[in-house]
Amino acid sequence: MRTQSEWIDAALLREFDAEGTNAHRLCTIQDGWVERFGRDILISYKNIAARERLTLELYLWGRSAEVKFGRVFARFLPRKNEGRQTPRRRFGEKGENLAAVVTERHLKFAIDFGVGYSVGLFIDQRENRSYLRKSAPKRLLNCFAYTCSFSVAAASAGADTVNVDLSKKSLTRGQENFSLNYLPTNNHQFIADDVLSVLPRLARRGEKFDIIILDPPTFSRSHSGKAFHVESDFEKLLLAALEVAERNAHILLSTNCSTLREHALEVMGRYCLKSSRRAGKFHRSPPLPDFPPGNGASTVWLSLR
Repeated sequence: MRTQSEWIDAALLREFDAEGTNAHRLCTIQDGWVERFGRDILISYKNIAARERLTLELYLWGRSAEVKFGRVFARFLPRKNEGRQTPRRRFGEKGENLAAVVTERHLKFAIDFGVGYSVGLFIDQRENRSYLRKSAPKRLLNCFAYTCSFSVAAASAGADTVNVDLSKKSLTRGQENFSLNYLPTNNHQFIADDVLSVLPRLARRGEKFDIIILDPPTFSRSHSGKAFHVESDFEKLLLAALEVAERNAHILLSTNCSTLREHALEVMGRYCLKSSRRAGKFHRSPPLPDFPPGNGASTVWLSLR
């Protein structure tokens, strides 16, 4: 098993290329990590020493693995969300165009290093997106949809989707991801609103979904000023989602909050099942070969029955 200080080997790199994936983790250390987005590289670091170490090791690894890359960006990992900044270009060609297109199992996703802290694709959700494609749902509800990567995966398997996010700009980027994959948006909805306001409306209309994605941010604030804290509000979110879940629906419970690991998500899920008088079981997607254990989002699938 790979240790935290090692970079991915040439064999795993070839596997990614063979499956049509060029967005993945390259290395993880205690105070940072390196990710590949096509020909671009993103170094995330908690301190300057980690940034310099990862920068040096990146070039040594690239030389030994015979990997050519273009631009190298770096972003600081603050303790609080309000300290987040847009990644900064450290090496590579200059220019105002900070956008690119990457592939994940042949699906295309637009990324942009100039629009905010996150570039547009969370690569630690790769196996969950694959699970969607294999499940081939009829209707997907994507809460906190961001740039709609889950919906693109589901739509590529024939699903209709409803995408909800506070940010209209993010949903516009999501529609662009549909276009990149030649997926029409006729049977897809993009709702720029608060998820906890939208879910009751969907329930009142009697709408049902066979897959629901719950991958909320650790903290957010709606346009009306209402705050969402994942630690205190995830339970309320799941209870509302259960009201629009089909009898045999699958619900993804996912978070980057360090205090909510998989076991805590399952405990919360069992409580919500009991409260709503529903039954279900839990399972987890296969571990990511490019992420050491304990890194990346905590994710659990709840399958209702």
